[in-house]
Parts: sequence; C-alpha cells; structure tokens
Amino acid sequence: MTPPTGSRPTMIDEYLAALEDPARTRLAELQNLVREELPEATEAIKWGSPAFVHPRGTILLAISAHKAHANFTVTPSAKEAFADELEGLETGKGSVKLPYDTPMPEDLLRRMARHRLAEFEQDGVNWM
Repeated sequence: MTPPTGSRPTMIDEYLAALEDPARTRLAELQNLVREELPEATEAIKWGSPAFVHPRGTILLAISAHKAHANFTVTPSAKEAFADELEGLETGKGSVKLPYDTPMPEDLLRRMARHRLAEFEQDGVNWM
C-alpha cells in the first residue's frame, strides 16, 4: 500500500513493504484504521514493531505481523475493557490475534483505539 500523494513514507510503510501478503495487506488495513482513529499519533518502530505514539511521547498501541496472524496490542487495561467482546478471539496480555484468514473486527478495534487514547489522556495510563 502506498502512502497518500504528497506524503513521505513512514517507518511503518517501510516495515509493510518488507512483508508478504497476507501480512502486508492486514497490517496496511490496521495502519489505516489507526490513522483514522488516532490522527495526531506519530508512527514509529518500537521493539521491532509498528507503534503509534501520542504527541506527548507515550505509545498508544502497536501492531505486528506473524506467520498466521497480526497482533493489535494495547495496554492490558484497555484490552480488559472489551473482554466480553473479545470472547472467541485469542488474546494475550494486551494483544488481540487477528488471523489472516478471518475478517477483521474493525468496529471493535476502532473502539479499542479510541479507548486507549482516552485512557492515556484522561487517566494517565502509560504503556506497559
């Protein structure tokens, strides 16, 4: 996926370019979703994974590519806020596994991203 006309490629764009499909497509979908929900966040590579960083420097969330799935990772508290809706999905400490061969729960992920932003800005919850 190419960046919008007139924009410079980000580190995440370079990360995506090195991936093969279906990982590249899924991570590009996640990147676009997060860009829409967290437009003020900057993009960076943290611990080898694409991360979205608040203007004050705190990581809001990260995404990553794996063999059979992508991960969407927020704080454990942000993940727990959606525990009921995450039933049926495999999760980790703050991550949600998104298998490449199943539809992405886009609405849920959008709400999780917005929740993570509010959790940081209103409650001061930092990254793990």
